[in-house]
Amino acid sequence: MKKIFITILLFIVSVSEFIFAQQEADKTTHKFDPTRDPFVDLKTAVDEATKTHKRILLDIGGEWCIWCHRLDKFIEDNDEIKTYLSENFIVIKVNFSQENKNEKFLAQFPKIPGYPHFFVLDTDGKFLHSQGTGELEKDKSYSAELILSFLKEWSLKKN
Repeated sequence: MKKIFITILLFIVSVSEFIFAQQEADKTTHKFDPTRDPFVDLKTAVDEATKTHKRILLDIGGEWCIWCHRLDKFIEDNDEIKTYLSENFIVIKVNFSQENKNEKFLAQFPKIPGYPHFFVLDTDGKFLHSQGTGELEKDKSYSAELILSFLKEWSLKKN
């Protein structure tokens, strides 16, 4: 009886450790983190954008948003877009979810009709453009040509 009790106890401890480890891993893999402060992230981005002569791209969405995940995967799987984005923009993911709608931060920008949504800011954080990502879709995914065209239109022109 004692061996069964010890076995069950070890099983419960192992399962608990696994669940805790999974929850911790999930926290680090969230791309739209409701605990982040977008005001702090923007200040950091402005400092970096000023030094690197890049514009800032706010990516607004949430973990609940299937199209947000499709867009992230599309960009991650497309080397040309991923490279162009990293060479020309500082990207900030801003969470919009039940946990945190970031209403105070988002109030300084135009109304968002759907998610995901992009705002392009200049190196100093000044608002330049609002972009619905629905216009960049193709079928049940995205268009590399449309995304690259959008990014090229709004990146700083380098000499």
